[in-house]
Amino acid sequence: MTEDFMSKTIELTKELISKKSITPDDAGCQQIIASRLEKIGFHIEHLKFGEVDNLWATYGDSGPIFVFLGHTDVVPTGPIDQWDSDPFIATEKGPLMVGRGAADMKSSVAAFVTSIEDFLEEKHSLIGRIGVLLTSDEEGPAIDGVSKVVDYLEKKGEKINWCLVGEPTSDNRLGDIIKIGRRGSISAKINVIGTQGHVAYPDKANNPIHSFSVPLVELSNLKWKDLTGEFQDSVLQISNLNSGTGATNVIPGNLLLDLNVRHSPSTSVEEIKDDIESILKKFHIDYEIDWVIGGKPFLTTELDLINAVKDSIKEVKGIEPICATDGGTSDGRFIAPTGAQVVEFGPGNASIHKVNESVRTEDLEGLNAIYKTILIKLVSES
Repeated sequence: MTEDFMSKTIELTKELISKKSITPDDAGCQQIIASRLEKIGFHIEHLKFGEVDNLWATYGDSGPIFVFLGHTDVVPTGPIDQWDSDPFIATEKGPLMVGRGAADMKSSVAAFVTSIEDFLEEKHSLIGRIGVLLTSDEEGPAIDGVSKVVDYLEKKGEKINWCLVGEPTSDNRLGDIIKIGRRGSISAKINVIGTQGHVAYPDKANNPIHSFSVPLVELSNLKWKDLTGEFQDSVLQISNLNSGTGATNVIPGNLLLDLNVRHSPSTSVEEIKDDIESILKKFHIDYEIDWVIGGKPFLTTELDLINAVKDSIKEVKGIEPICATDGGTSDGRFIAPTGAQVVEFGPGNASIHKVNESVRTEDLEGLNAIYKTILIKLVSES
């Protein structure tokens, strides 16, 4: 790859970082991307749902479609005075490019575009189509982003075959880890109902802290076995526990608890709900519970996309990537249930969401080359 191609990816990454696209504001990023893709023959659709901007861009007339999936929104900067430079001015410091979104994930989005430009410039014979799907709602509630676009595409009869999510997956060097699945997430807020009273008259009250102490232990020990061999076993984690009025002589009238379970495809949401509520019922707890499903688990087992990504990394970087499923979640959770093969691969993730977020500048060239090689393997006669 020439220095010109590398500088093109760097230039676009810098331009995207300069846009203050804090969730759900796209701040013009998608217009920049759409303009470049339109120039090389892509059909562009801007899909606005609520406050969220989404971009669906496609190239080609027939055949299976390979889609680059990414997001243009970023998390807030945190204290500006803790940054070594303006977080919205991409600053090269030694081997690093520093700026909010540098790793998560404006460098990947830039490499999507330049890899497509380079691929089409080389005039490969297409046997499929290319898509780009971007949202400004990945770092937020993810209600009006990729989830809504998937509904839109299903109504149109559009089916994604392969989806490469540009989330930062690498650890020590570019391409050492790719994600072939992610755990699902289910949360609950439990209100344990007691009876408020005076601490001197416990017989006239019902202390929810006391009544919940034993079931709390059982909840904390819940575990669900992974049967796929690709995930950690699932455990319940309590994130908040609150009770009391602040007064030392008052028995509280209720207790509030927040919990979360990150679960593999081996465990259903229904099983988790049943196991948790069975403990509450066993101890005759008077409770109210609100469930929130943050995302469904997925695991890609078909090898077309996995092998294309692994082989491309080996050709460009000379390393064998590890297939993993750990970490949080991504917008791939909305694509996988449609039947698409989903793999996540992007730059290093050591600095994501942190002050002085950064990406290795040389990795931008690597991303461009690897993404282009994946295109060659999946949608060209080569």
